[in-house]
Amino acid sequence: MKLIVQIPCYNEEQTLPETIADIPREIAGVDVVEILVIDDGSSDRTAAVAESLGVDHILHNNHNIGLARTFRRGIDAALKAGADIIVNTDGDNQYVGQDIPKLIQPILEGRADMVVGDRETAKIDHFSIGKKFLQWLGSAVVRRLAGIYVPDAVSGFRAFSRETAIRLNIVTSFSYTIESIIQAGKRQMVVTSVPVRTNPKNRESRLFQSIPAFVQNSMWTMLRTYAMYQPLRAFFFIGTVLSVLGAIPIVRFLYFYLIGQSEGHIQSLVLGGVFLMMGFLAYLVGLVAELISINRQLLEMTLERVRRMELEQKRGDD
Repeated sequence: MKLIVQIPCYNEEQTLPETIADIPREIAGVDVVEILVIDDGSSDRTAAVAESLGVDHILHNNHNIGLARTFRRGIDAALKAGADIIVNTDGDNQYVGQDIPKLIQPILEGRADMVVGDRETAKIDHFSIGKKFLQWLGSAVVRRLAGIYVPDAVSGFRAFSRETAIRLNIVTSFSYTIESIIQAGKRQMVVTSVPVRTNPKNRESRLFQSIPAFVQNSMWTMLRTYAMYQPLRAFFFIGTVLSVLGAIPIVRFLYFYLIGQSEGHIQSLVLGGVFLMMGFLAYLVGLVAELISINRQLLEMTLERVRRMELEQKRGDD
């Protein structure tokens, strides 16, 4: 049983030593623990520091490609290195590495495919009331969309079984956290959470420039990911809303028409017709999107098979 702890990094030369030092190298039920650092085009000495610390694997991005793409590249590398379990943690030493044994325990016991570390944000002192509320609200929305219970949806401290890592396909360029949970829920994977500890804050997040920007990007990721897996339901909702908005002015026009006062209300008929047409088009788009979604599922199945073949060939060559 091999565990690989992957650490996506961007300019983390100051915090990387603490992060790596806190990762246990011996864990019950695991034969080998290895560390993979993915340097996302850092302008400091992140890669050199990682090498000096003796990490097992180092990947370099020629330029900064973002957290989601860096995470995806790390997953592929960990699978090729023979990982049976993959743990992702942050290079800023936000999470307590000594909690990794607790994080992977549900996977070792065969009870989960993915485990998300719950930071219990309501108890974190340096989180403002507004940030705690947004964390709670965002996680509630993700739980609703995914159909699974995850208290801390944007936590980056999480563990994946090998099978889960093969099946996940992260396509967003913002952050993998939300998309991976919605994907897991829609693909019938078992996701659970365990409480984990966090270290004191040492710098501001580099993932987003402001809270409004983070909320906007997160909402877009939720909407796009949900529409990928439930397009007919998403567009049916949109079409129904537009149709109801169109029916209201038309009913209003018909009321005045029946009482002989239709003059001056033709605008209601035109407006209602426009909304009804938009609603009808939304239904058609939903139907086409559903057919595209079926084709995407076939492509995902093909991609999984190709991945398995590549990994089996890699293992055979080794």
